Amino acid sequence: MIDASVSTWEELREAWKGGRAAVLAFGAQEEHGPHCPLATDTVMAAGLALRLAEALDAVLLPPVPYGETWSTSGYPGTISLSPDTVRRILLDIGESVREQGATALVVVNGHFGNRAPLELACRELVSARGLPALVVDYPGLEEVAREVCTSRPAAPGFYHADEVETSIMLALAPAQVHMDRAVAEYPVFPPTFGAEPLRLHTFCASGVFGDPRAADAGKGRHMLEALAERSLVLVREFLRAAAGQGKGE
Repeated sequence: MIDASVSTWEELREAWKGGRAAVLAFGAQEEHGPHCPLATDTVMAAGLALRLAEALDAVLLPPVPYGETWSTSGYPGTISLSPDTVRRILLDIGESVREQGATALVVVNGHFGNRAPLELACRELVSARGLPALVVDYPGLEEVAREVCTSRPAAPGFYHADEVETSIMLALAPAQVHMDRAVAEYPVFPPTFGAEPLRLHTFCASGVFGDPRAADAGKGRHMLEALAERSLVLVREFLRAAAGQGKGE
């Protein structure tokens, strides 16, 4: 693996000659309750991206620490990009690594609001720039969470500042987690949740969706490794197909 954030330009020049893929974590700066840092989504995405880059011997790019976080922008400290800005950032990064010789771009998405613009950008990178691009979005997280977590999620497949995210943060950055401040909250979701744009602070006082109090680092490590294994299955198949297309197969 080559970590681009601590490498020189000459080291990267040699790395790209080896026909490597690039791995990029795309995070967010948004609230995660009174106990987890605003950079939680970035830390988590970067943790998974590191594991993928190591397994693939890829070039690990510095993470993008901002995302589309309009829904949580009512909480101080949250900084939101527009969907088009997210899309353009990924397009520019993709174009840069393509020009340098990257064989493909793997994006680890750490935040729900980034999904649509990242997928659109990947479509453009493939169709207009000729760069194979894939978004990895914690595949199988719901099943993985059920294996170790004891608290119920606030909604099916909805994990935010709860036992899942807090456990992963305890595994990755324990000094940034304040378990003495952890509180549980199960807000009542409006009937139109998921069907219209809603700002979460209007119905959730703490910014916690679920119960983080049962979180621990062991659960976090288990989930990280399981997510890495599942992600690698997808990424390796993606890279295999991309290599075949490059050879005209």
